Amino acid sequence: MENLKSDGLRTIDVARRAGCSVQQVRNLERDGVLPPAARTASGHRVYGAVHVRSALAYRALAAGAGPVDARAIVRAVHRDPDAAAARLDAVHARLHAERTGLARAAEAAAAISGEPIRDVRPADAMTVAELAAALGVRPSTLRHWDAEGLVVPDRDPARGARRYTPAQVRDARIVHQLRRAGYRVAPLRVLLPELRGGGAAGDVARALAARRADVAARSRALLDGAAALAALLP
Repeated sequence: MENLKSDGLRTIDVARRAGCSVQQVRNLERDGVLPPAARTASGHRVYGAVHVRSALAYRALAAGAGPVDARAIVRAVHRDPDAAAARLDAVHARLHAERTGLARAAEAAAAISGEPIRDVRPADAMTVAELAAALGVRPSTLRHWDAEGLVVPDRDPARGARRYTPAQVRDARIVHQLRRAGYRVAPLRVLLPELRGGGAAGDVARALAARRADVAARSRALLDGAAALAALLP
């Protein structure tokens, strides 16, 4: 590996050492992620170790926190290290909340999907307002799930109002838990038919395992980013 402490680096040198493009190096300097480069008499940029370390920190943090937070954290470390640490703590807190939510969703989905649906009586059905109150969501949320094909209720023949059977209520409870765990509508639209077809436990477990793996990868990226940030401190 080339000596990271060397100065007098060109834009291409920083790009190669940080594993990004020349244009991204320029963009990161423009956005304040890299400190302003020195200039030669002819106007060419001259970079040093701090620029390489800043670019490496940004790339690691972007993998763990996303580019917006990564830019804000590395910008802050050049000006106010305490503010950078606070921003990094906030990202870790969000990941912790996501990890906790995934664990709860796994428990809830397994329990809910295993509930038997016995003989259904008309009195067992729930209105939009009743189900929304039971789940703690707005009626508009249930209407959105209906429009997206996630939980499609029956309709009252006389008035056309939505009526949720016990099976549809169970679907809504599963969707609610998985949405709280961060699942988007499109993956859930694929997953719900499997839930209704009896393959629920395994499919939900695999889907949640994939989410957990993503959270773990982002946590590791944040560790790498934190180490790179530490190298930027005085």
